[in-house]
Amino acid sequence: MAERDDEANRLSARARRYAKVGVNVGGVAARMAGARLVGGGSSGSNAAALAQALGGLKGPLMKVGQLLSTIPDALPPDYAAELSKLQSQAPPMGWAFVKRRMIAELGPAWAERFGSFEHEPAAAASLGQVHRATAKDGTPLACKLQYADMQSAVEADLSQLQVLFALHRRFDAAIDTREIYHEISERVREEVDYRREAKHTALYRNAFATLGISDVRAPRVWPELSTGRLLIMDWLTGERILAFKDAELAVRNRLAAAMFGAWWQPYAHVGIIHGDPHLGNYTVFSEGGEAAGINLLDYGCIRIFPPAFVGGVVDLYRGLLQGEPERIVSAYETWGFHNLSKDLIETLNVWARFIFGPLLDDRVRTIADGVSPAEYGRREAYTVHQALKAKGPVTVPREFVFMDRAAIGLGGVFLHLKAELNFHHLFEAAIENFSTEEVARRQKAALAEVGLE
Repeated sequence: MAERDDEANRLSARARRYAKVGVNVGGVAARMAGARLVGGGSSGSNAAALAQALGGLKGPLMKVGQLLSTIPDALPPDYAAELSKLQSQAPPMGWAFVKRRMIAELGPAWAERFGSFEHEPAAAASLGQVHRATAKDGTPLACKLQYADMQSAVEADLSQLQVLFALHRRFDAAIDTREIYHEISERVREEVDYRREAKHTALYRNAFATLGISDVRAPRVWPELSTGRLLIMDWLTGERILAFKDAELAVRNRLAAAMFGAWWQPYAHVGIIHGDPHLGNYTVFSEGGEAAGINLLDYGCIRIFPPAFVGGVVDLYRGLLQGEPERIVSAYETWGFHNLSKDLIETLNVWARFIFGPLLDDRVRTIADGVSPAEYGRREAYTVHQALKAKGPVTVPREFVFMDRAAIGLGGVFLHLKAELNFHHLFEAAIENFSTEEVARRQKAALAEVGLE
């Protein structure tokens, strides 16, 4: 009977979510369609209305909105600009609600399993919130508790994401967004599975240890206290990274280099990448009173790549570096781009040279190299949009979504830190002695070790 009631509650929650999301997104869709009929196209007011609708809902669709703002032409530019302003800050659950959720996850005597548990959350985001606690032995803990009915919210929100993509394809599509939708759907569904996130966390913790990366830390998971919707980890003490944006250049460079290694070393050696590089997902730890490295905190959005795709990234980099057109085309085909004409290849190269630009340039430089942060990437995105609009729509391979997200997200961090590094040397070190076969071997062993085969 209890299971039947629980299922009824989930269905009810999903129905409410469908209704609410449908009204908000449907209203904006109607405005878009109306503007199109009278020749207005996409407008700033419509984009603002969409951002307001998504931001007011919180939950998965807001998180998707933030992600889409980083993918060139997934949505019209004015919509992407508005969505990029969304903040992952949902109203926190009150203490009475938290207690009910903790009872649901660990039983009526849940509090007895902790030394202490703070009533007020330390952080609240789109899918859940984090409370500070201590273990019975006094170890500081981070308790990540998912909001109720998130699985229902995910399914309702993803259904409306299809509506937005369909509208964009109909009105102004330079990119076919169907593969993007499938990729985002899989990753968001994974993000509400905290058992999987626990395995992702262990995967990265092991990778940092195996690769000898000491300036990036991942938390230890407490599996005996964790469930599918409650994740208990060590609390990693640190300061916000933006607190160091005016630190000495040597400190800023140290942190930027650690961030670079946190993303590209596991990718080049194990074929995994952290797909959500925003400022709330890392803090700075200190040793001897000095900033020493990065705490990487959230592992809900991890992408595991086929080793061949990783090889395509390295081949594209080397093809661009050495001026080898055939190698460049082969890399695009390995990624899954099809029917590549000469014009389309040239268009893809515009974006590739922007993304890979700092890696190709063998000198100390900032990531933007004299371009203002507000203009960084805009010219290239506009050029690509106009070219694809004339030749498209182009189907973007699904693996490309989070590669692009990682590169742009990391670039944003480097812009904030005003780091001056030789990114070429850093990347060359990451791919030294690279081979697809070795990535496949390491990946298989790493996934098996944490139960992700």
